[in-house]
Amino acid sequence: MRTIRVETSAATILLTEAPEPKVRDRQTGEIAKDAISGEALMTIGVVHIEEGESSLIKVTVPESGVSEGLALGAPVSLPGLVARPWESVFNGQKRHGIAFRAAAVTPAVFPAVAQADTEAAA
Repeated sequence: MRTIRVETSAATILLTEAPEPKVRDRQTGEIAKDAISGEALMTIGVVHIEEGESSLIKVTVPESGVSEGLALGAPVSLPGLVARPWESVFNGQKRHGIAFRAAAVTPAVFPAVAQADTEAAA
């Protein structure tokens, strides 16, 4: 499937759910791993705010990309954020959605727009 780069420079992104291991199989508790590197994957919850609109999304990041110092409600940066449409059939029902993945999650400055306005004025 095609991946679509997500531009976040004008957005404010706040951490809403702390990083937790991404579970591949809920029955066995198997943790999801990156298909290429074999590294364990984590999921985080964020709210993406841009131009007066907000969306709650889950983002997958490699375990090594989770920075220290993350705090719930604090702004974060998601370098390399991409969206990938997906579709599957489960119990005879067709499901679809968008999966988000980033190279890392790091603390950021709040808010992104105010910082850009301050830099422009300087």
